[in-house]
Amino acid sequence: MNTPAPTDEELHALVDGRLAPARQAEVLAWLQDNPQQQARVDGWTRDLRSLRAAWAGNDAGTMLPAALDPVATRRRLRTQRRRRLATVAACALTLCIGTGLGWQLHAGRDAEHLPMADAVAAYRLFAAAGVPLEFNAGGRVQLDDWLRGHFGSAADVPDLSAQGYRLQGGRLLSTAEGAAAMLVYQAEDGGRIGLYVRPRTPRALPVGERRDGRLLAQYWSRNGVAFALVGPADSMRTQPLLPLLSGAGEQQG
Repeated sequence: MNTPAPTDEELHALVDGRLAPARQAEVLAWLQDNPQQQARVDGWTRDLRSLRAAWAGNDAGTMLPAALDPVATRRRLRTQRRRRLATVAACALTLCIGTGLGWQLHAGRDAEHLPMADAVAAYRLFAAAGVPLEFNAGGRVQLDDWLRGHFGSAADVPDLSAQGYRLQGGRLLSTAEGAAAMLVYQAEDGGRIGLYVRPRTPRALPVGERRDGRLLAQYWSRNGVAFALVGPADSMRTQPLLPLLSGAGEQQG
């Protein structure tokens, strides 16, 4: 009897340590005959271990932010799927009782999420806390290839040397929206900024900014890709990079 191919849900459960022992043995045997899927699982496992190990050594002494934890991300995706089903049912109900309640629920859900909160969390982990980067400045070609492979012409590794910032490296991440990257740049005085790239959510992301403590996050989207530039608010006000990176005059969306 052939072992049924595992679903993505089961592969995630294997990495999370939640798969039943009997099914785990079957999935492990199946992975031995499917090296491409084994590579996917190995990648998820490495991401989980490296992120948790890196954050465990952070001076902040706090847990890995949920926005960057692969296990939490997968759980969040499952929750979002359930919420979408509930939303469909709620929308059907509001057709009968009016749109007022539906609008209130939608507005409340949007208020729960600050724009590009995952970008701020990634900056604090990889730029501010000094956690080692997956790629150093010498890996720029690989970073460029990775960005273009995931985001096409919408994203590449910008050269900010004329603005006083040199690329230190980057880190590849997994988010609820898909693959993401944090590029870290450093000025001569040691100040760091981070450029965060990930797929845009279904909601529009207009050009904007917000303060988060002493940090400033400036964000925009282009061709279905969301960007955020994060750094100390004072230095980013002194050296504005948003017009250069967002492409003044280009269509957002």
